[in-house]
Amino acid sequence: MSDIGEVCEPARARRSGGRASRVAERSAPLAENLRPVRPGLPGGQYRPLTEAGMARIHASALDALEQIGLSQAPPSGVELLTGAGAILGDDGRIRFPRALVEDMLAVAARDITLHGRDPKHDLHLTGTNVHFGTAGAAVHIVDLERNEYRESTAQDLYDAARITHHLDNVHFFQRAMVCRDVTDNYDMDVNTLYACLAGTTKHVGTSFSDPSHVEGCFELLHMVAGGELAWRARPFVSNSNCFVVPPMKFAEESCITMEKCIRKGMPMLLLSAGQAGATAPAPIALAIVQAVAECLAGVVYVNAIRPGAPAIFGTWPFVSDLRTGAMSGGSAEQALLTAGCAQMHHFYNLPGGAASGISDSKLPDMQAGWEQGITNVLAGLSGLNMCYEAVGMHASLLGFCLESLVLGDDILGQVLRCVRGIDVTEDSTSIEAMKQVCLGGPGHYLGSDQTLALMQTEYIYPVVGNRMSPKEWAEAGKPLLLDRAIARKNSILAKAGSQIDPDIDAAIRAAYNIHFK
Repeated sequence: MSDIGEVCEPARARRSGGRASRVAERSAPLAENLRPVRPGLPGGQYRPLTEAGMARIHASALDALEQIGLSQAPPSGVELLTGAGAILGDDGRIRFPRALVEDMLAVAARDITLHGRDPKHDLHLTGTNVHFGTAGAAVHIVDLERNEYRESTAQDLYDAARITHHLDNVHFFQRAMVCRDVTDNYDMDVNTLYACLAGTTKHVGTSFSDPSHVEGCFELLHMVAGGELAWRARPFVSNSNCFVVPPMKFAEESCITMEKCIRKGMPMLLLSAGQAGATAPAPIALAIVQAVAECLAGVVYVNAIRPGAPAIFGTWPFVSDLRTGAMSGGSAEQALLTAGCAQMHHFYNLPGGAASGISDSKLPDMQAGWEQGITNVLAGLSGLNMCYEAVGMHASLLGFCLESLVLGDDILGQVLRCVRGIDVTEDSTSIEAMKQVCLGGPGHYLGSDQTLALMQTEYIYPVVGNRMSPKEWAEAGKPLLLDRAIARKNSILAKAGSQIDPDIDAAIRAAYNIHFK
């Protein structure tokens, strides 16, 4: 509440000492196990696919791998995959016998942990546990204070990481935008990685534009971790790897990067990002089939490199507006695709990730609210382990907005409360509180012991969202939502420093060309 200071302080909070004390009590931090929402709440209540539907998608994916296969694997990949039992055809395509896929699924890593540099931010990817975070490669920042789109910079990425570090409901930070002010590709990869790490101790996701950049970036990682052994014990960065180019082709350089990262102990996000109606089939079910087939090929690839290497089953099929071919990441079809993919992750009992929370709107307006709310709530209710791109993304992944990141924290709080569901226990259904109120009591529950006891643990309150009455809103100066978001963003940035030890930071800046302050 203090992040937005006077901007959020309604006149009513100053009227009554009793109310002020209750507000202060509600604002006090709770123990993690008492919070109404927290990372890793189990979802899985929403299931758009039937058991028969999942089995059919699985069978079709195996057919695709066996009959169509994937092309354009690098020579190292051909050697790994054929050595594991895949078949290289005369047409250059690698096909995957069903038995090979099943064998690799049997040894694939399950119940993995994505570490934060601070253990309190560890993400336990098991069952239907749900986590929300950022991702993407936006090339613009949506600057609300200037009301313009401009090219994103390394400083913007660092600022986004710093804000994320202070948002309770954004659980990890994956690179959300491109450092357009860094023209050298190696320097861009270094700055992308370091801006994320300097901004937050939550788990970080990054990518590499060229396999030759991996070595230098790992030297930086070892500096931050305190050595290679410390890094391997708790790898706090995962590689977002587009190892396939849909439909059904390997991305050669990304595959080489994947091989290098796995051998260096980095968890892998196996990312298949076809677009339904363009690079993926138009039927929602068949788009899932293709994504599943491509990621199953990734499972074989990863486990041929190192059996049991941690990898996230990253089915990320996107949606096209079939009238224009434009991406429509905020659509109901996108929400269904993501939820269906989450069910397939559970079908294989593999840690999984997909996209949710993207807005096609250019600004954080009503359209953005409904798109982010609907797609995130269905992703959470489906039990998606890693909900990527959940906050801040506009213009169908072209623009990232820091104020929208702040607003998204409120949205995700409400989403997580839906994921948690209704606690039905002996205490929560006892009629004793009703007796006390109705039989000789005050006739309402406003001041009852039960109500006061549950204020913090049963209910969640928005930080920026406004629940004032019209009269109270007028007395408070008629604060506007976006103004409040700007104020909270600026308040966080004013106090959020680097999360890297100053001596290590100085050594890194001496060794690398860092573009942010």
